[in-house]
Amino acid sequence: MIRMWLSGLLRVRGGRLLATASGVMVAVALLSVLGGFLSTTRANMTSQSVRSVSVDWQVQVADGADPTGVLSTVRALAGTKKALPVGYGQTDGLDARTGGTLQSTGPGSVLGLPADYATVFPGEIRVLAGSGQGVLLAQQTAANLHAAPGDTVTVKRAGLPAVPLQVAGVVELPFADSLFQKVGAPPQSQPSAPPDNVVLLPERTWHTVFDPLAGPRPDLVRTQIHTLRGHDLPADPAAAYTMATGSTHNAEVRLAGTGLVGDNLGAVLDAARSDALYAQLLFLFLGVPGSVLAAALTWAVAQAGAVRRRREQSLLRARGATLGRLMGLAAVEAAVVAVAGTAGGLALAALVSRTAFGTAGISPAWALVASAAGAAVAGATVLVPARFDARRATVVSGRAQVGRRPVPRPAWWALAVLLSAGSLAVFRATSTANYALVLAPEGTASLSVDYWAFAGPALLWAAGAVLAWLLTDGLLHRGGPVLRRLFRPAVGALSGTVAASLSRQRGTVLRSVVLLALACAFAASTAVFNSTYRQQAEVDAVLTNGADVTVTTSTSTSTSTATSSATGPVDIAELAAVPGVRHVEPLQHRFAYVGADLQDLYGVRPASIVSAGRLQDAYFSGGTAGALMDRLAARPDGLLVSAETAHDFQLHPGDQVRLRLTDARTGRPRTVPFHFAGVVKEFPTAPKDSFLVANASYIARTTGSGAASTLLVDTGGMDQRAVAARARALLGPNAHITDLPSSRTAIGSSLTAVDLAGLTRVELGFALVIAAAAGGLVLALGLAERRRTLALASVLGARGRQLSGFVWSEAALVAVSGLAGGAVLGWALSRMLVKVLSGVFDPPPSQIAVPWAYLSAMAGITVAALAVAAWAAVRHARRPPLTELREL
Repeated sequence: MIRMWLSGLLRVRGGRLLATASGVMVAVALLSVLGGFLSTTRANMTSQSVRSVSVDWQVQVADGADPTGVLSTVRALAGTKKALPVGYGQTDGLDARTGGTLQSTGPGSVLGLPADYATVFPGEIRVLAGSGQGVLLAQQTAANLHAAPGDTVTVKRAGLPAVPLQVAGVVELPFADSLFQKVGAPPQSQPSAPPDNVVLLPERTWHTVFDPLAGPRPDLVRTQIHTLRGHDLPADPAAAYTMATGSTHNAEVRLAGTGLVGDNLGAVLDAARSDALYAQLLFLFLGVPGSVLAAALTWAVAQAGAVRRRREQSLLRARGATLGRLMGLAAVEAAVVAVAGTAGGLALAALVSRTAFGTAGISPAWALVASAAGAAVAGATVLVPARFDARRATVVSGRAQVGRRPVPRPAWWALAVLLSAGSLAVFRATSTANYALVLAPEGTASLSVDYWAFAGPALLWAAGAVLAWLLTDGLLHRGGPVLRRLFRPAVGALSGTVAASLSRQRGTVLRSVVLLALACAFAASTAVFNSTYRQQAEVDAVLTNGADVTVTTSTSTSTSTATSSATGPVDIAELAAVPGVRHVEPLQHRFAYVGADLQDLYGVRPASIVSAGRLQDAYFSGGTAGALMDRLAARPDGLLVSAETAHDFQLHPGDQVRLRLTDARTGRPRTVPFHFAGVVKEFPTAPKDSFLVANASYIARTTGSGAASTLLVDTGGMDQRAVAARARALLGPNAHITDLPSSRTAIGSSLTAVDLAGLTRVELGFALVIAAAAGGLVLALGLAERRRTLALASVLGARGRQLSGFVWSEAALVAVSGLAGGAVLGWALSRMLVKVLSGVFDPPPSQIAVPWAYLSAMAGITVAALAVAAWAAVRHARRPPLTELREL
C-alpha cells in the first residue's frame, strides 16, 4: 500500500510535493551557506590577523639582565622560528647640513638591526630611496632634515660627542606603532604616536655609537629580542588567542623576570576574537530569520492542501485505515519532502558558495546541521499536521469543504501589545550609550555576548506577525462593506459573494499576507543593514585617510632665518595641476598643550573644509557640520574640542581656552588664547579620543607659520590609485601619500575578512526568493485548492470577467496588505538591527542607508509572482467547468 501511495503522490500531487520540498530546500541551502560562511570567516580572520603582524614578540630585556642569555632563552622556546636582538638608543637630536642650511630635529630613536633583519621580518622595513643596507633614515626624519642618500647626518648623544653618519637610504616603517611600543604598558599608557625622528643602523655601527652611552646613561639604551613564531594556530580566533597568550605566559615564566614579552600576535588576535563574535551575530541576526521564514513557507505550502489531506484521511478511515496506517502514509510524504528538499538544498548551497564566495564546497559539519534542520522542518510541516488531523478530525468533518474560523479573541490583541511592549523595552535597554553587545575584556581569554539583545528583534518579529494576522483577519471578517466597494469595479455584482467567500475561506489569504509581510520585512531589514554597513565602511575610510588622496609631509623649521615648509603654495599649485585632481585642501596639523595634556590641533579653512573633508553632521554635537564651521568662521579665535576634552576640562560655550603652541619664529612655546565654540566628535585624519580644531588663519597669525602638513586631494571618487601614483612621482619619497582604496582595506578590523559583498548577494537573493514564494507560491496553491469553488460559480452563471475579478481581487488584497505590513515591520526592524549591532559600525551611522533600487526590485518581483499565480488561476477558471470538476 505504501508503494501504491507513494506512486500516487508523485503522479497526482507531484507539483505540491515539489513546492513543499522547495521550502525545505531554501531552509537547508540558507543554513548551509551561512554556516559555511561563518566557519570560513573565522578562519579568514585568524589568518588575516597573523599576516598583519611582522614581529610576533618584542621581548624587552630587563635592566641589569644579560641580553645574550635572554636571546638564548627565547630561541629555545617551543614554537620560536627566529629571534634577533635589536638595540634601542635615544638621541638628543639630529643635524644635517643640506642646501646651504643646517637642519636640526629634536630627540629621536636610533635602532641597531642585524644584517638579516629585513629578511626575517620582511614587512617591517620598506625602502623608498637608496639602499636597504647601512645607515637608514625614516621617511619623516628624512623630510625633517631635508636629507637624501649620500648626505651626512650627525647623531647627538647625551654627555658624549656627536657622531656623523652617511645616509645610505630612506625607508618607511609600516609597523612603527608596534615597533616603538612601551612593552608591558596598558593601551592607555602607550605613546600616542611613534617618534618623528628615527635612524636605523647596522648592529655593529649601533654598538660603536651607543655602547659608550650604556654605562653613564643606561636609561637611554635598551635591547629587545624580536621574535618570529610558528603560526600553527586553531582556525577560530578565540582559540588562537588562547593558544598565543598561553605561549606568551609560558615564555615569561621561563624568562623568570629577565625579560618582558610584548605580544603583538596576541594583540591582533584579541581584536579578531571580538570581530569573530560580531560575525557570528551577523549570522544569527540576518541568517536565522531567513531559515525560519523558509520553514514557515514550507508550513504554509503544506497547509494550503490541508483540506484535501483531511478529505483523503476521511476516505481512508471510511475504508478501514487505522491511525498507524495513516501516520505511516504521512511519514512517507514527509520523507519524500525531506530527502528531496535536503538534497536540493545541499546542491544549491554548494553552487551558491562557489559562485558567491569562491569556495569549493560547503562545511561538512554545517551540511549535517542543515540536513537535520531540513528533516525537522519536513516533519513539523507535513507529519505533525497530519497527526493532528488524524487524531482530532472525524470522517464527517474531514469531508467538509469550508471550515468555520473563530474570531480572534481580545487575548490575541493583548498578546500583540505585550510582544510590542517587550520588544520596545528590550530595545531601549540594549541601545543605550554604554551598552556593549559583545564584551571582550582586553588581555583576558573570556568573551561574553549579551544574547538578551536577540529578544528585541525576535519579539518584534512575533508582534508583527500577530498584528498582521489580526488586522487582516479583522478586515476580512468585519470589513465586508469596505471590501465590497473595493471589489465592485473588478467583479461587479459578485463583489458581495467574493467578500463573503474570502471571509469564510480566509485561512489561505491570512497565511499569504502574514508570510509575505514577514518575508518583505526580512528582505528590507537585511538590505538596509548591508547598505548601512557599506556606507559606514566608506565613512570610516574617509575619516582615516582624510580624502580620496592624502599627502602628508613635514613642517619642520631650520636653524637658518628662513622657514621651511614642505607643502608651500607652489606644491599645492603643482598638485592641483595633476591630472584627475579636482581640488586640494590644505590642513594644518600641529600639537598643542591643553594644561598638561598634549593634543593634536588641526587648522582648517571653514569655508571649504566641509565639502573637502566630507564632514557629516554626526561628527559634531550641538549643530550641523555647516553650522559649526560657520560658527568657527565667525570667530577667528574659535576652537572646537573633542567631547572627551570638553568633559575632562569642564568647558562651556564661550570659555577661554589657553593653548601652548610652538612659535615658528622662535622655536619656543607660546600661549595663544582661544574661545570654546563647540564639540567635534570625529574629524578626518584625527585620533579617536582628544583633538582640537581651529581656524588655520588664526593659527598662522599667532605662530608665525601657515605651513600645512597635510593636503586633502579630491579626485571626485575616480582614479584614486592613479592620482596617488602621479603625486608620488611629483613629490618624491619625502611625501607620504595614501589613497582611499588602500585605506579602506587597511583601516578595517578583521571584519574586513568577512566577504560582505558575497554575503549580501546571498542574503538578498534568498530574501527575494522567499518574498516571491511567500506571495506567489502560497497564493497559487490556495487558489488551486479553490478550483472547485470557481468551477461551481461558473456553472451557476458567473461570467469569465467575474471569475477573473474574483482571482485578481484576492491577489490584490494579498499584495497590498502584505507589502504594506512588510514595509512597516521592515522599517522598525531595520532601525532596531542597526542600533543593536552598532558595534559593527565605526563610526555609528547618523542615518540608515536605504537601498531603494533593491526594495523597488523586491516589490516588483513580488507583485510579478502574485500576478503569475493569479494569471494561472484565471486560466483554469476559464476552462469548461465540467472538465475542471471531473479532474477534481
